[in-house]
Amino acid sequence: MIDIELIKKDFETVEKLLNKRGEKFDLSMILQHYSAKNQLQVSLDDLKNKKNNISKEIGNLSREGKDATKLKKESEYLSEEINGVQGEYNEINEIFFNSIQQIPNLPDLDVPEGISDEANIEINRKIFKQEAGPDHVDIGEKLGLLDFKLANKLSGSRFVVLKPGLAKLQRALISFMLDYAEDQGFQEYYVPYIVNSESLFGTGQLPKFEDDQFKINEDQYLIPTAEVPLTNLYRDTFIDESDLPINISAHTPCFRKEAGSYGKDTRGMIRQHQFEKVEVVKLVHPSESENALDEIVQHATSILDKLELSYRTVILCTGDLGFSSAKTIDIEVWLPSQNNFREISSCSNFRDFQTRRMNARVKGTKGKYYPHSLNGSALAVGRTLLAIVENYYDKDKGIRVPEVLKPYLNLNYIK
Repeated sequence: MIDIELIKKDFETVEKLLNKRGEKFDLSMILQHYSAKNQLQVSLDDLKNKKNNISKEIGNLSREGKDATKLKKESEYLSEEINGVQGEYNEINEIFFNSIQQIPNLPDLDVPEGISDEANIEINRKIFKQEAGPDHVDIGEKLGLLDFKLANKLSGSRFVVLKPGLAKLQRALISFMLDYAEDQGFQEYYVPYIVNSESLFGTGQLPKFEDDQFKINEDQYLIPTAEVPLTNLYRDTFIDESDLPINISAHTPCFRKEAGSYGKDTRGMIRQHQFEKVEVVKLVHPSESENALDEIVQHATSILDKLELSYRTVILCTGDLGFSSAKTIDIEVWLPSQNNFREISSCSNFRDFQTRRMNARVKGTKGKYYPHSLNGSALAVGRTLLAIVENYYDKDKGIRVPEVLKPYLNLNYIK
């Protein structure tokens, strides 16, 4: 959540940065609501103090056997007044909170300005092999390794059944990614796949993106990413400064409605309602978050280096930036069937936007502060799997197993 003090201190800069996102908010009205809320809070505190003092006087008179009727009536009047002011406060506080929670994070100054992904800027690329080739669906169905019709019978569209061989390759990928994360200092967690609305609010999926979530009852949702439960481990907590940086990871399935994406990437495994992902999350001192973002990107690209898959990295422009992110670097893997690079990981620095929403603070030597949170896919398993299928396919032998995965599979080809 954006810091209201920042709006008060540097109104024009905040407004300018939000405009770069293509977003317009009535910041003046939000400040008015904030001021009115604070004034009512002062009035409320004064009234409560008066009532407390009168209650003490009533107690003293009662102990002395004196008449306290007048003070009791005054106390009753104050109670009614307190209730009235409390109602006004609750109303204006709700208006203020509902307004400020809709404001996205401010983009970092080095984020390129633009309204769509066409304005994203490539940072670098690494090429192992960059050729056109057959589609993973055709390969998988030819080898009897992918079954979308069976998945449709079980669940509907945008699901897949992985058959023996490919299912084992996916498990090997997950184990490899988790082992590598552990080698890089990330502690592995097992987390719930169902979270409450407070958790989704903390990381910024609610309330704005409720239509993208699979809601299973009034206050529980299937997770869209392990980012949600991992980051919320620290909601409403104080972190000792000596424990920073916090580096944690988890493998989970992810569930997304993909609302608004109908007609896009409906073929194959590019955009599904259920997919696997290994996520890494960092909580760091504010002065370290820029370096931490570089570390997460390096972590994810190193996995692709080891798998020998061609990729490029791009910095997202302001119009393509996620709601909670101040800066995002996407990693895109080469897909021969599309003769193009496609996203396989998003690595984001949220600054203190999420930790404010979660009320996660650090007890430091110079006082309390909000740490910066970051995360990245390392990697999206399904897209890594299909990239291997397409890049390692041999029409005569099947799908060659990348060298780095052979210790997990003890196979040369999957066919």
